[in-house]
Amino acid sequence: MRRTRFPALDGLRAIGALAVVTTHVGFHTGTSLHGPFAGLLARLDVGVAIFFAISGFLLYRPHAVAWFEGTLPPLTLPYLRNRALRILPALWVAVLLAALLVPHKADVIWTTYVQHATLTQIYFNGLAADGLTQLWSLATEVAFYLLLPSLARLLTGYERPTRRSVRWRLAVLGAFTLLGPAWMAGVNATGHPRAGLWLPGYVGWFAVGMGFALWQVARSSGRLGPSALDTLTKIPGTVWGVGFALLLIAATPVAGPYNLSAPTPGQALVKSLLYTGIAACVLFPALTPTARTASVLGGRVGHVAGDISYGVFAYHLIVLSLVEQISGYTLFSGRFALLYFPTLVVSATVAAASYYGMERPVMRLGRRDRSYDVSSVGRDKRASAQPNTIDAWTTPEVTPAPPSGQG
Repeated sequence: MRRTRFPALDGLRAIGALAVVTTHVGFHTGTSLHGPFAGLLARLDVGVAIFFAISGFLLYRPHAVAWFEGTLPPLTLPYLRNRALRILPALWVAVLLAALLVPHKADVIWTTYVQHATLTQIYFNGLAADGLTQLWSLATEVAFYLLLPSLARLLTGYERPTRRSVRWRLAVLGAFTLLGPAWMAGVNATGHPRAGLWLPGYVGWFAVGMGFALWQVARSSGRLGPSALDTLTKIPGTVWGVGFALLLIAATPVAGPYNLSAPTPGQALVKSLLYTGIAACVLFPALTPTARTASVLGGRVGHVAGDISYGVFAYHLIVLSLVEQISGYTLFSGRFALLYFPTLVVSATVAAASYYGMERPVMRLGRRDRSYDVSSVGRDKRASAQPNTIDAWTTPEVTPAPPSGQG
């Protein structure tokens, strides 16, 4: 189980990044506010829910594997180090580029950029820096990174896995999916929009991935009997179809306004629930892909696109601003294609240069230094070899377990 790789998740990361780029260009051009496709363009921010579900799956699964194998869970220090190695270099470059290249409002000062560089901006009042407004979701994801070790211990640390204990934990994770909608409804009912960016509002999206991780490990180990999910693995097209149907429902006013106006508490609740369902429907077929699905999502193109997806996410609003400046574009004046294709192509190019020229070398260099890793405390490296190399932005790597007794 420790060596299992999920190549189709590469393509899902790329799809998530593409959705985020599309919805932002749709907003800047006004086509997500008016027109026949306004609802669909506005709701492609569901790409964030897909990212969160992937993170929940990849980062919680090693804890579930350790629980079932009776080995030590991933070590917290190497885990946090690898998360920092993955996200901080591109983040800091993006913040610097935004400060230098993107025009900013008078209320945006140097401390605003410091807050974005430290991913603390969602906890302060004030405007987000132009070119970096999408980073609220990365700040929320980092909050999940910090919470995960403790949450995983609560879910896996007190008894050996049995069918009953697994089902109980799946029920707990299922209950988590209701926390986010309730939080978002409460935030909009009480008029505290800043709290709508915090982790409790999105924990259900991470819980979707965590629940699938626990189910996948339990089924692989034979500790969980057949269920309806096993039937769904045989009809991936139907599952994705359900996800698209949920997206069409979300594209109606039932999920709130298309602009930045505050939704009603009921609309906020419905939107959060629908996005939870969409994330589940998108992620699940990729965990047990057919040969065709694996070749499309996990092939060479999908692999490369997944590698650079984080860079596309980090840089695309800066690129969009530059395209607008160079072309003399007026905000909300339509002409979606005029902005979309240059933004997508240039963002992918910049992201590829960033990944292969900076991000990957930094990760490899940082992970080469294991001086404070498990060897310093006499623990078995098998517990942390695989888990510390993956998240929603990183291709899962197959890492052979070292010989028994090493460390």
